[in-house]
Amino acid sequence: MLAWSVLVLFAVRDGVTGALAPGDQVRGILHVLGLGEPLAGNLQAIVRLRLMRALTAGGVGGALGLAGAYLQGLYRNGLASPSVVGVTAGALLGGSLAIAVVGGFGPGLALGVSGVFAPLLVTGSSFLGALGASLFVLWLASSGGRLSVPTLLLAGIAANVFIAGALAALQQLTLNDYEVSRAILSWTFGTLDDRALWQVVLVWSALVAAALLIPFVAFELDLLAGGEEDALALGVRVQRVKLGVLLAAALATAAAVSVSGQIAFVGLVVPHLVRRLTGPGHRTLLPLSLLAGAVFLLGCDYAQRRLLGSVALQPGVLMSLIGGPFFLVLLFRQRRSLSAW
Repeated sequence: MLAWSVLVLFAVRDGVTGALAPGDQVRGILHVLGLGEPLAGNLQAIVRLRLMRALTAGGVGGALGLAGAYLQGLYRNGLASPSVVGVTAGALLGGSLAIAVVGGFGPGLALGVSGVFAPLLVTGSSFLGALGASLFVLWLASSGGRLSVPTLLLAGIAANVFIAGALAALQQLTLNDYEVSRAILSWTFGTLDDRALWQVVLVWSALVAAALLIPFVAFELDLLAGGEEDALALGVRVQRVKLGVLLAAALATAAAVSVSGQIAFVGLVVPHLVRRLTGPGHRTLLPLSLLAGAVFLLGCDYAQRRLLGSVALQPGVLMSLIGGPFFLVLLFRQRRSLSAW
């Protein structure tokens, strides 16, 4: 938590428009919190935009890190993550449909100014898309009470390919509406630009709600690591745990996608890094994946903006460049175990 707080201060201090003086930085943050006078000129707006970006990055990273840890525990395999098994794509499709259909191919909902219910509509559609993709992949990968890892990966690939086709069709249908088409396209890249307070509240509220499940499923996920039959024999209500974990992972992923668009591989990389430091126990893995996800996404975003400046990549593109090779390394290291299925 301390590391994330320090990164927030750095992210507010530095930006493409230049660095803020320490006094201006503190004063600007206090005003955003309602505890002080605003800065003169455009400085206060700059502080607010940078702070909202940093808080959004932390919430999105934490949500995706927690969702990845949930799904890896549920599927009993480190290759699972919201992006790999199609949950992120499902949430993206649901949110895109909400922008296009509910927004009537107009700019209002895409820009977040069509009313107080706009974020709830987008998040609700994202949640349904994430949950639908989760249940579909779980159904395809399960047979006779057993979960096949190769089938899981193939089902995730199939879900991602189908959803990519649906998104391409949606983009073609909305080409004549510049605002909607631009909003949907930017979501596929992921974005942390120009985030508002309601978006920060939305993603952090969903993250807290998903995290509330941790004490109720952490021990059960440890028992599930030995197989569903053994877990049932030890008194674990497997179906209830599965449903609860899927709902929590879908909620966290949906909120992240509805606020920032598609940012892949955070849920794959972060739980692996945490597991190497703390071990496989979910009582520590789940909360630390949340915190590490917040630090990881914010840290990567801040570092690349410091290095690249105005030509910095969108966070979805950056995470794909980091997570894609990471996923290939995991596949290479687990090829023997996968061939045994």
